[in-house]
Amino acid sequence: MLKAVFLEFRGVIIRDEALRRGLVDALLLGENLRPNAADFVQMCRGRGDHTCLQGLLTQRGRVVTEDYLNKLLAKQSGQYCQQLADLERLPIYPGLTDWLYQLKVTQIPAGIVTAAQRQDVEWVLAQANLSDSLAIWVTDEDIALGRDKPAAAPYQLALTRLNEQHPTLQAKPEDCLAIEASFNGIAAAQAAGVPVAGVAHQYPYRMIQRRADWVVDYLNELDLDWLRKEYG
Repeated sequence: MLKAVFLEFRGVIIRDEALRRGLVDALLLGENLRPNAADFVQMCRGRGDHTCLQGLLTQRGRVVTEDYLNKLLAKQSGQYCQQLADLERLPIYPGLTDWLYQLKVTQIPAGIVTAAQRQDVEWVLAQANLSDSLAIWVTDEDIALGRDKPAAAPYQLALTRLNEQHPTLQAKPEDCLAIEASFNGIAAAQAAGVPVAGVAHQYPYRMIQRRADWVVDYLNELDLDWLRKEYG
């Protein structure tokens, strides 16, 4: 049976890639470095801010210390929340609120597995009144450098935390569902043995279809009752 659902933050909960790319480009320009759209897609899509910035800076010949990187990450996070606050409407994907409500009604635990910064995730979920709907959290601060998606470690940690919070559940990877929008995210879940529903928010449907166990164009097309039957 389906015992838990894990969602990526970026590309599944919030549509923020353009905002994030703009912030990364601004940080690079502030460091007298030239942004490149292809580099962003390769190094940042489906990966965390820590991994993204370190890769972009190292590629451009910068010596990246932890203190230097943390200052840039703090600056990016502050600007991220501020720019979202300036928007008329938070860019949450349609269907998310209803999906999380269905999980709550059916008593299926839900969580976030992402390498986005915890401060950003907390701010967005609080603004969207969704903080209480997602009990298991794995964010950038929980993931060791080099173990970000597409590595299995984020999902393995999420499963450990799930079973700690719900010891009677005894959930195994195959009892859970990951909802992902990126190739790195799909690969991470599958490496941990977690089936994946891909949403074509960031890549074309056919490209996601080749990688995920199930695929939909939009999150609100994902049918929970159908999925429960598939697991049953």
